[in-house]
Order: sequence, then C-alpha cells, then structure tokens
Amino acid sequence: MKFPQIFRTAQPMRFDIKPRYYDPVKEEIEQRTARIKRELQAEGKIPYDGDHTMEGTGFHGSSIRGAFTSGGQIKGRHTSPLQSAGMLRLVIFVLLIGSLFGYIYYGPEAIYTILYIVAGISLLFLFFRLRRKQRK
Repeated sequence: MKFPQIFRTAQPMRFDIKPRYYDPVKEEIEQRTARIKRELQAEGKIPYDGDHTMEGTGFHGSSIRGAFTSGGQIKGRHTSPLQSAGMLRLVIFVLLIGSLFGYIYYGPEAIYTILYIVAGISLLFLFFRLRRKQRK
C-alpha cells in the first residue's frame, strides 16, 4: 500500500527528437496551389469549402492559445478537491496555526487534543479506504 506523499521526486527527462524533413520544391508548390485556390474562391469560380487551416502558407497557429483562459483541469484528469496538493497544504497550515494558538492560550493540552483528533480522523479515513478496496 502506498502512503500519501507531500513531495514528489523528479523523474528523469527523456530525450525524444522527431526529425522533420524539408523539401523546398514541395513547400513552394503547396504555397502556390493554396494561393491560387484562395484567389479562385475569392473570385467565386470554385466553391468555398470552409477550410481555415491555411495549409502550405507557412502559418502555424499556436496549439496552446486559449489553454489557460478556461481555467479548467487537464483533459482526462479527474481529481477531487481532497486529493489536491493545495488542499493538503491548507489543512497542514490550519493545523499548525491552530496548534500554535492553542498552545499559546491553553498550553500543551491543546496540542495533545489536536494530535488525538488528527490521529482519529486519519484512522477513520484509512479504515474506509481499505474497506472500499476490499469491496472491489
């Protein structure tokens, strides 16, 4: 069984280069045909097909454009707020601040009380997690 971790160790980066081949003659032919096609569509001689990619013109749009504006999760990753690292840091911070103020106002009994409460909650969490795994 793997215990939850606060810090993650870095994994080694992998080097994977994919070679790209450049054919200037083919590139020029694609640009010329795309330009002629746009001109014929503008004149109305051939129907407009709704292709907005502008292939062969040397225009490469950004695949990251608008990725940060949505503010959503990464596609395919389903996480609950209880599993996020930010929530874990918040809980640890609140426990530390609570134990500090409890120690100042009530003495060491407050720290022992907080430790017992945290230990009880963690044991309940572990119990229900193991129980759920046994059902599957």
